[in-house]
Amino acid sequence: MCTGVFLLAAAGLAEGRRVTCHWSSATQLAARHPGVTVDADPIFIRDGRIWTSAGVTAGMDLALALVEDDLGAQVARDVARYLVLYLRRPGSQSQFSVPLWSAQPSTDPIRAAVSAVHADPGARLGITDLAAHAGLSPRHLQRRFAAEMGTPPASYVERVRIESARRALTEGDDPVDAIARRCGFGTAETLRRVFQRRLGVAPSEYRDRFRLTPLKETP
Repeated sequence: MCTGVFLLAAAGLAEGRRVTCHWSSATQLAARHPGVTVDADPIFIRDGRIWTSAGVTAGMDLALALVEDDLGAQVARDVARYLVLYLRRPGSQSQFSVPLWSAQPSTDPIRAAVSAVHADPGARLGITDLAAHAGLSPRHLQRRFAAEMGTPPASYVERVRIESARRALTEGDDPVDAIARRCGFGTAETLRRVFQRRLGVAPSEYRDRFRLTPLKETP
């Protein structure tokens, strides 16, 4: 877990492996052990018999993944509910979630654009629409948004929409196509492609694995 991967690397056990660790230590790990492939984005990674995770809370996700690998998904879900964990996140999920993965806007125009995205992720949020919220030209907004937020407007909008869809999938029973429309993806197929690219799972699979359901009471 976390910087424990440095011990694996020092012992030669991570050589030729793909591993992760807390994002703040990834550069140091890669520099110290060039034979190890360091991926600082996922919250945990399994490469053969080697499992590594980001920070301490990501270690809980890794532990639940180990339970699922040994005993099945239902047992892992029961354990997560018993421990009052929000859900077991897939290992492919990024360490950087909104708003943690992004900078904070430093000027009123970009702050207005960001607020519009979070207020209604399913609204029209193309570059022209965001420029209108910011009171800037589209080209000027594109440049300033990337400079202040560290990511282009379209990428920021997509990630906010993904988080909105994830919450809708785990907290409610609306059909996937309705969630896709409400969260700005338009169609269920578009939502499926984005989930596969970003999270490595389909929306329906994400819901099945991480739906928030009450723990059954023991008679």
